[in-house]
This record gives sequence, structure tokens and C-alpha cells, in this order.
Amino acid sequence: MADYDLILVGAGLANTLIALRLKAIQPHLSLLLIEADEQPLGNHTWSFHRDDLTESEFEWIAPYISYQWSGYDVRFPKLHRTLSGGYYTLTSEQLTTHLSEQLGESILTGTGVNTLNDESVKLEDGREIFAHAVIDGRGFRQDLSMAIGVQAFVGQVWQLAAPHGLTRPILMDATVDQQHGYRFVYTLPLTEDQLLIEDTHYIDHADLSLARGRDNISDYANAQGWQLATLLREERGNLPITLAGKFKRFWAGQPTAASGLRGNLYHATTGYSLPHAVALADEIAKMSCVTSPCLRSLTYQFSHRSWRKQRFFRLLNRMLFLAGPATQRWEVMQRFYRLKAPLITRFYAGRLTPWDKLRLVSGKPPVPVIAAVKAIITPLIK
Repeated sequence: MADYDLILVGAGLANTLIALRLKAIQPHLSLLLIEADEQPLGNHTWSFHRDDLTESEFEWIAPYISYQWSGYDVRFPKLHRTLSGGYYTLTSEQLTTHLSEQLGESILTGTGVNTLNDESVKLEDGREIFAHAVIDGRGFRQDLSMAIGVQAFVGQVWQLAAPHGLTRPILMDATVDQQHGYRFVYTLPLTEDQLLIEDTHYIDHADLSLARGRDNISDYANAQGWQLATLLREERGNLPITLAGKFKRFWAGQPTAASGLRGNLYHATTGYSLPHAVALADEIAKMSCVTSPCLRSLTYQFSHRSWRKQRFFRLLNRMLFLAGPATQRWEVMQRFYRLKAPLITRFYAGRLTPWDKLRLVSGKPPVPVIAAVKAIITPLIK
């Protein structure tokens, strides 16, 4: 006999939003979230552009938003630009508060999982819990079926000794030393004297050291004239950037329904995962059949649609990672940010038109033509 209607393994962003949405739409369902760490949602921030979500999606996610701005800046050696449009951020702290208020007794933390299948989860302490359905949301699963680059980052939230003077985020400041790949600093002005400063690298392997990230943040703050006073929070991570893959082979190694990075649900080029998580939570909450076969079918089809839609983004990623020297990758992004603002908006939202795609690859390329063609046609997965 099942102990729960649904067990969500991994209390990250995607599974948290699924649980919150189900609680709102189908409150009769019995849910259990299992998290290996001592608290759900880790220590993260998640951001999105307003046009990444539909009206109805934005409406239900709005109560969870911690910060918002009406535009953002990008900086490159030969381009400084301000773009308009809503930009929003959720924090693990605030989202954890909502999760605890609505599903406090349905969260099991500090508990590792040994094995899982469609109907049960076996914990590291030997207990086995049964359910009508299981969703695996434990983060990206390394697999030989995927050729992956990495967006590695170290982020710190600082209380400053004086106001910083920023009125909007700096999504990319690539005027910094590029080190071993495409590097930029991402900055969110949380209050007039608090900043999230994130040192970000598009690199071939997840080998960014914590010490280097910390030093880079300190050096950047000094260069901007910001007086770092108190470190409030630190986060680090490695986001997958997909170059190529065998989709069916990847999912064949996944025994249950999957969400978030586990289900290959993220923007292939930017690594943003919140729009996918919101849309998937909506689809699951509308289901009348909350069983493992139904959920596996739904998450597989949802992921497959996303995979097909992002074929062009994977092509761009191969050009970015493979068609030129790693320290010159910034030139590709500088060229991109010279394009018209509506195209940039559609790029982030994953809704490029055929004309957009043509525009992105036309004109004088920022990488050698022969190398670009080779990057596109060379098979990366056997």
C-alpha cells in the first residue's frame, strides 16, 4: 500500500515548484519531499526575464519573487549597453519560507536516497517508502550520451560599507581578465548597500576553484570602488551547457519521471532553469492522473519538446566552445549583444524565429569560418 501519492526526491527549485503548485491546485494529494542536505533549496538565487514566462505563469510565481528591476546592463571591451525589460530574482531563503509554511510536515531533510523506482524510494538508513508516483529532481546526471560544457560560478552576497550606486543588474561584465574561458562578472544590486557578485566562467570542465572565485570577486569589487564589509552568503555551482547529445539514450538511463536539470530542463546556452521549472510545475498540477506511468510520460514528452526546440542553441554552443580560442569567446557574446533588443529577448525566452536564427549566424563571424563549420558538423557523441 502506498504511503504517499507522490514522492519528490531532491528539494531543489523544480521539485519545490511542483510541490507548491500541486498544493495550490490539488491540495488533496499527499506529498513528500526528500532532501539529502539539512535544508531544502540549498543556497542559491534563480533569475528570469519577464518575457520568459506567460501571463499565467508569472501570476502564480510572483509571490515568491524577492527582487525585481526594470532593466539590466552588459559590458564588453567594445560595448556597454543598457536593455529594458523586467528582470526578477528568487532566493532560496524566501522560497524555503513559503515551502515550510505550506508543506512543512511533508519535507524530509538530511536524508540520502540509495535507490528509487516508479513506486518506492529506499533511503540510506534502510527505510523504504512507497508512493503512487516518484519524481527524481536530484540535479544534472553526468552521462556519456551528452557532450557538455560548463558554466561554473562562485557568488557572494556582501554588505558594503557604503552605497554601491547601481540601479539595475549587470548581467555580464566581460571587461575582466578572461583567464581560461569566457569569463564575466554578474552583479545584482539587492539593496542600496548590498550586492550579489558572481564570478562566472564558461569553461570546458568543472574545475573552477573556490579560492580563485573568491579572489576574482574581491579584485572586481576593489576595481569598482566597492568597500566590502560583511560577507552575508556564498554560493557556488556548475551548470551544464549542452553542445550535443543523444536524447533517447539519456532518458533510457533515467528510471523514473525527472524534473529540473535531472530531466535536461534548462536553457541550453544560458543555463537558466526557472522558466522550464515553472512550466513543468503547471503541466503536472493540471494532471488528473498522478501516477508514475503518467508522470514519466509527461516529463519525457516535456523534455523532448524542449530538446527539439533547442537544437539551434546547441549549435551556437558548439561554435562558442569549439570554434575559437577559449579566451576569445567573449567576442561571440559581444557581437550577440549588438543585435536588436527584441531578438535578445526572444533568445533568452527560447523563442527564436527563423529570421532570428539567420541573423545570428549571418554577417562577419567572430570566429574563423572553417573552425565554425567544423564545430557544427563534427560528431561529439558516438
